[in-house]
Amino acid sequence: MTENTQQTPASNPELPTQYAPAEVEGKLYERWVERGYFEADATSDKPPFTVVIPPPNVTGSLHLGHAFEHTLIDALTRRKRMQGYETLWQPGMDHAGIATQNVVERELAKEGKSRHDLGREAFIDRVWQWKSESGGQISGQMKRLGDGVAWSRERFTMDEGLSQAVQTIFKRLYDDELIYRAERIINWCPRCLTAISDIEVEYQDDDGELVSIRYGEGEDTIVVATTRAETMLGDTAVAVHPEDDRYKHLVGKEIELPLTGRRIPVVADEHVDPEFGTGAVKVTPAHDPNDFEIGQRHGLPSLAVMDEHAIITAHGPFQGLDRLEARSAIVGALRAEGRIVAEKRPYVHSVGHCSRCKTTIEPRLSMQWWVKVGPLAEAAGDAVRDGRVKIHPQEMEKRYFDWVDNLHDWCISRQLWWGHRIPVWYGPDGEIVCVGPDEQPPSGEGWTQETDVLDTWFSSGLWPFSTLGWPEQTESLAKFYPNSVLVTGYDILFFWVARMMMFGLYAMDGTPPFHTIALHGMVRDQFGKKMSKSFGNTVNPLDWMDKYGSDALRFTLARGANPGVDVPIGEDWVQGSRNFANKIWNATRFALMNGATIEGELPDPSQMSATDRWILSKLNKTVAEVDAFYDDFQFSKLSEALFHFAWDEVFDWYVELSKTTFFAGGEQAEVSGRVLGEVLDVMLRLLHPVVPFVTETLWTTLTGRESVVVAEWPKDSGFRDEAAEQEIELVQQVVTEVRRFRSDQGLQPGQKVPAELTLTGTALTPHEAAIRQLLRLQPAGEDFHATASLPVAGATVALDLSGTIDVAAERKRLTKDLGAAEKEKDQANAKLGNEAFLAKAPDNVVDKIRTRLAKADADIARITAQLANLPQS
Repeated sequence: MTENTQQTPASNPELPTQYAPAEVEGKLYERWVERGYFEADATSDKPPFTVVIPPPNVTGSLHLGHAFEHTLIDALTRRKRMQGYETLWQPGMDHAGIATQNVVERELAKEGKSRHDLGREAFIDRVWQWKSESGGQISGQMKRLGDGVAWSRERFTMDEGLSQAVQTIFKRLYDDELIYRAERIINWCPRCLTAISDIEVEYQDDDGELVSIRYGEGEDTIVVATTRAETMLGDTAVAVHPEDDRYKHLVGKEIELPLTGRRIPVVADEHVDPEFGTGAVKVTPAHDPNDFEIGQRHGLPSLAVMDEHAIITAHGPFQGLDRLEARSAIVGALRAEGRIVAEKRPYVHSVGHCSRCKTTIEPRLSMQWWVKVGPLAEAAGDAVRDGRVKIHPQEMEKRYFDWVDNLHDWCISRQLWWGHRIPVWYGPDGEIVCVGPDEQPPSGEGWTQETDVLDTWFSSGLWPFSTLGWPEQTESLAKFYPNSVLVTGYDILFFWVARMMMFGLYAMDGTPPFHTIALHGMVRDQFGKKMSKSFGNTVNPLDWMDKYGSDALRFTLARGANPGVDVPIGEDWVQGSRNFANKIWNATRFALMNGATIEGELPDPSQMSATDRWILSKLNKTVAEVDAFYDDFQFSKLSEALFHFAWDEVFDWYVELSKTTFFAGGEQAEVSGRVLGEVLDVMLRLLHPVVPFVTETLWTTLTGRESVVVAEWPKDSGFRDEAAEQEIELVQQVVTEVRRFRSDQGLQPGQKVPAELTLTGTALTPHEAAIRQLLRLQPAGEDFHATASLPVAGATVALDLSGTIDVAAERKRLTKDLGAAEKEKDQANAKLGNEAFLAKAPDNVVDKIRTRLAKADADIARITAQLANLPQS
C-alpha cells in the first residue's frame, strides 16, 4: 500500500464550523476498511511489524480495559504503517470455554432444559448457533474505536485451522512426555463443575471461623486448628515437626479421629511449622494440596468426602449436606462431645474463589491431564535472561521470573463440553492412544474418546503462530513470526504471556513469539479505585464515545498510559480531550481560511520571520521527542508532548503571533502561510495514530491527498534555530508578564489600554505589532500618562490605567488583602517563635505553619507590588 502523492488541495478548503464526531467516524472507518489500509501482504518486501490482539472472549463486549489496550496497539501499528512497515495487527476472539458454556446453559435454563437434555453434540451445535447470532459483538465496537486490524485475517480459537494447531502441539508434547495424566489435587469449582488452574483462582479475605479441635483420648491427645472443619471426615493422619519435643511420644502412634470411629497415625514431617498454632496439623490428602504431598511422603490413603457439587459423601449423619451446612453441623457435634478447645469468629483469612463465577473453590483429588512445565518454563526464563525477549518496563522482569522460575505443572483438562476435546482415546483393555490431526482414531468396541476439553489458555497460548497458519509453513508465518511486540496488561503476565512464551519456544524451534513484551497497567476510576460493578464505578466506553467522540476517549487513555502503571480516568478528562479535538479543528479551520497551505517548497529560512523559524525548530524537536517516546512505549509522554506543542506552541503562540502578518498580507504572509501549512501537515500526521478520525478529516482537507493512514510518518529534518527560539521566548516573557499584571489589576482580557513600548536595542523590536495585538495595547496618545511601568525581558512597557479601573476601590481592596496577609504572617511567626509549642507540636503541624508563613510572605510581596503599580490618586 503506497500513499497517493498527487497533491490537489482545494483552492479555498472549507470545513464545517463545528466538529461532529458522530457524523464522520463511521464513514471514515468504512472507507479505510474498503480501501484495504489495514490488510497485511505476506509477499511484500517491506520490513514486517506484527502485533496480535489479546483475543477478547466471544462472550465479551468492549470495556474500558479493552479500549485502553486497543488504543495503545492501534497507535503503535498506525505509526509503523506510516513508517513503511508491512504492518499486521492480527484480530480474533477466544472461545472462552467456561464463560461461553455458562452463557448458553443459562439460555437453556430459561427453556427448562440442561445441556444433558440435549446431549454433547447438540449442545455444541447450540453454542455455535449462539456465537453466530450473539457472540462477537465486540468486533463492531472495536470498529467504533477505530481499531486498524486486518479483518480478513480474523481468527477464532475454535476454528478449523486453530483446532489443527491445538491437536498438533498436544500430540508433540504427549510424544515428548511433556503431557501426562495423573491423579492430583486440583482447584475445583463446584459451580462450574470443572477443574481450574492456579492462576484462575482469585484470593480474597473472607470472614470465616477458626476452631481448635482435640483429637485422641487421655494422654494420647493432640489439638489441631482448622477453618474447614468439614474436611476432618477425610483426615488420615495428624502431622507434627520431627524436632518438636511436645509430640515425640506420639509419633508413630494412632489416635482417635472424632465423630468417625476411625483411628489415624501421628506422623513427623518437616513441612509442619512448630511455631504456628499448636504445632500440629490435620492431614486430609484428598482435599488439600499440602496434605496431599505429606500423604505421598508417608504413604497415607486419600479419602474423598465430597462430591463434585461439594456435597458430603462420607457415611454418617453428615452425608448429603452441603460443605458449609456440614461445617456448622460438625462443629456443633464436636462441641457436644467437648472436643472444641477454642473458637474464633470472625476469622479473616485468604480464601480462593473461581475467577469466572466467584464461587469458593474446593481443593479436590482428581484424575486430570497435566503439562510438565519444567523444561518449557526454563526456556521461557532463559529467553528473557539472554536478551532475546525484552520486558518493558524492565522492573517487571522480576515478576516474570518469580512466576516462570516457580511454575507448578499445569492442569490443562476441563470438565466441559465447549472447547478443544482432548485427542486421546481409551481402549477396552486400558490402552491410551493420543491422536494427531492427520491420524485416524482407533475404532472398534470399547474405544472411547476422553470427555474433557482443554483449558482455554492452552489454545490462546498458541495465538502468535497458530493465527499465521502453523503447523503449516505458510508465507504469513515466515513473514510475520515472531511478533514484533506484545502489548498487554501486567495482570495476565502469568495467564497468557508465560503460556505463549513456553509454547512459542517449543513449537518454533527456540524462536520466541515476540521481541518485546510491553506491559501496561489497569484502568481505574478518577480516584484510583478499581472499577467494579459492586463499587458502582464501572463505565461503558461506548457512552463516552457517543457523547464526546472516539478520539476524545482514545486521547484520554493514551495520555494516562505510563508503562506498567495503572491508569485513572474520569469523565471530566474525556471532556477535556474533546475540547482538545475541537481546538485542533477550530485552529486548523482558521489557519486554512488565512493562508495555511502545503503548495510549493518550504521557503528558505532567510525568507522567514523569527516566528516562522521558531515554530519549525520547535516542530522538529517535537518530531524527535515523539519518536523517542514511541520507541520507549511512553504513550503518556508522547501525548503530553503533542498536546502542548499543538495547543501551546502552535495555536496559542504561533497562530496568534502571525495574525498581524496574515492580516497585512503580501509576501511575508505567503511565507508564513506556507510555514503554517507545513506545521499543520506534520502535526496532524504526528497526532493521527492517537486521534485518527479528526486528523484524517483535517489532513485530507489541508493536503487534498488520499488518507493520512497511508501518509509518510514525519522525520526530523534536523532544522534547529536556537536564536529564533530565544527571541520568541523573550516575546513570550513580555506577553506573559503583562498579562499577569493586567489580571492582577482586574482588567478584562479584551479591555484595551494605552501603552508605550520601549524595545530599542532588543530582539523584541520586530514583534511590537504582535505584542500590542496580543496584549490589547493601544498606541499612546497626546494625553498619555504612564501610571505603571513594567521592566521585562530587557524592555519596558508603560501603561496608562487611568479611566480603566477604579483606583480608589482597587487600593482599598488590596490594602485590606495586605492587612490580612500581614496578620497571617504575624500569627505564624508567633507560633514558630514559641519554643514550648515547637517542643510539643507534631512535625506535620509545624510544617503546615511554615507553609502558611511562606505563603503569607509571597502574598505580601505580590500585593505590595500591585499597590506600587497603581496610579497615584
